[in-house]
Formats: sequence, C-alpha cells, structure tokens
Amino acid sequence: MPHEFIDSKTEMEEILRSESIGWLGLSGADGPYVVPLNYAYADGRILFHCALEGLKLDCIKANPKVCFSVGRQSGEVRRHAGGEVCHVDSDSVICFGCARLIDDMSERVKALTAFERVFRPDAPPISEERLASCAAVEITIREMTGRRERARKRTLWRYVF
Repeated sequence: MPHEFIDSKTEMEEILRSESIGWLGLSGADGPYVVPLNYAYADGRILFHCALEGLKLDCIKANPKVCFSVGRQSGEVRRHAGGEVCHVDSDSVICFGCARLIDDMSERVKALTAFERVFRPDAPPISEERLASCAAVEITIREMTGRRERARKRTLWRYVF
C-alpha cells in the first residue's frame, strides 16, 4: 500500500527546532560517511560549525548533496498481541539538500551567531578570534520528509521547497 503524505512542513520544523543532535550523511571517495553533530535550524536552513579542515569538509567539497536526519523516541517499545517486540512511539525528519561552506566572513559571523544562540539565547556575536578558527556550513533543504508514530498510528509528512 503506498504511503499518503501530508504536504506540510510545520510539524517537521518543530521537530528540527526541538532537537540538538542530528546525523549528517555525506558521500566521500571511500563511500558513505555519516556523522552526528550539533546543529541549529534557523530560517529554513540547517547550520553547523566544524574545524577548518577534515573529512566532513572534504566530502562536502567533493559532493555537496547531503542528507540530514533527526529522530527521537517518546516511549517504550511495545509488544504485539502475539508477544513480538515491534512498536515504539517516535518522531523523525529526513532532510535532503545541498551543503556549502560559508566563506564570506560577515555571513559566517551571522551563521555562527545564529547557531550559538540556539543553545545560548543571550550569546554575544562571535568574536573575530573564534571566527578565524571555526568553519560554518549551511544546508539548503530541497525536500523534507517526516514521520510521527503514536499508539501504532503513523503520520507522514513531506515538503518540497
């Protein structure tokens, strides 16, 4: 049976805003690479910071198409009537898009400050010293899919930008 998606991004944005760790899927020369990281969802973009060099950046430079996922479990695993473990209430969002390293310093200040303020709302703007030692990456989302399960009832969302 084909899945019926609700064309809405509201619920998926709520999930993205409420979580702080996501998994970034990249494609590198040696194959897939998935890395957990802190992120911020701001203005329809996913932002994160990282070192100025490393495998994440190498992969993004080679192939900027990425997949980013968050998920959470909101209950205990439930058993089927026959006793088989099967169900858990959960939420998840998968974002498909393109990542880019933010090279422009004034744009990087804005992105890193937005990232910082997700975790510390009163954070001051990023200092010049920190700016020079920290890369910023923006993921522009082209499509999101999401899923919510409650008491064996599944809701599916999809939004194309």
